Amino acid sequence: MDNRIYIFDTTLRDGEQVPGCKLNTNQKIDIALELERLGVDVIEAGFPISSPGDFASVEAISKAVSYPVVCGLTRAVEKDIKVAAESLKYAKRPRIHTGIGTSDSHIIHKFNTTREKIIERAVSAVKYAKTFVEDVEFYAEDAGRTDNVFLAEVIEAVLKAGATVLNIPDTTGYCLPEEYGQKIAYLRDNVPGIEKAILSTHCHNDLGLATANSIAGALNGARQIECTINGIGERAGNTALEEVVMIMKQHPYLNLITGIETKLLNPISHLVRDKMGMPVQPNKAIVGDNAFAHSSGIHQDGVIKQRDTYEIMDPRDVGVDTSKIVLTARSGRAAIAYRFKQIGFDLTKDELDLVYSLFLSVADAQKEVINEDLEKLIAKVRVNSPV
Repeated sequence: MDNRIYIFDTTLRDGEQVPGCKLNTNQKIDIALELERLGVDVIEAGFPISSPGDFASVEAISKAVSYPVVCGLTRAVEKDIKVAAESLKYAKRPRIHTGIGTSDSHIIHKFNTTREKIIERAVSAVKYAKTFVEDVEFYAEDAGRTDNVFLAEVIEAVLKAGATVLNIPDTTGYCLPEEYGQKIAYLRDNVPGIEKAILSTHCHNDLGLATANSIAGALNGARQIECTINGIGERAGNTALEEVVMIMKQHPYLNLITGIETKLLNPISHLVRDKMGMPVQPNKAIVGDNAFAHSSGIHQDGVIKQRDTYEIMDPRDVGVDTSKIVLTARSGRAAIAYRFKQIGFDLTKDELDLVYSLFLSVADAQKEVINEDLEKLIAKVRVNSPV
């Protein structure tokens, strides 16, 4: 089985569904160009029928990027598909992403229809999309809560209709990793001809399992992961691109590779944060401000002696200049001496003992001790030292 994982970025579609994160076309182009530099394989540029602005953005992104597939989302509705095709007419590698809900919850309560009718609509949508583009991705919305036997029937039908990518979304973030992985494996083992298409994950983070589920999917045969920068997206968000990429990089025995230039992860995280006005939580994996920060004395001493004692990644691999030693009341002498040396002071053992005592008083009074505080402390110690 091919070990190449295609990265499908939906920051500009699913990610933009976050309240208050609306982008204009120029902002979307800026992000799309950086996604291209990053090395993503597919950019889902928007939902063209949803608004004139979304249509214009998909069209503009289609013109702006060269390598990535540009994808437009639709419902299983002919008008949606026709509008998406029109928005993608300038794309070098266009893809229409169409689909319909397949869980009993969606079939009964959302569509008030039957399983048989859902398959008919799914097949019809794929066939219609194929009249415009060769590359058609089908999504089985709420596949995470869809009975596997019926899901396999749907997937087999759309595969025969011409779908090239088969998206198995955990739309509500409900699945456990083992359960989601088994779902992908079931489809891989029970749908005739499935090797002709790419199985895709699209996992939401309602229970904090989006990344784990996506990796479980890849380990069981999915070869595309749908994700967003910083994990932004509807409700609790989507699979975070930076997380799945670095998991695969840091665990080479998984034998899964991507085309992502990981040194650009931190810069594009900041770009998306700034354009969307959506802060990144400090303890966010990979790209959070504290991802490579150490405040505990034991951790600081270990990192100073040997970085990988407490860091499984080199910060430079994700575009971060260096680890951070944050001075707090939990910091030890090694960290204090290290920071003093960084700012130009080689302390004797006696000076370090005196400074450390004063340091703890300052650290107890404020959250963090900064370089200016240290300069005041060493000045006080040296002024009072006997000549």
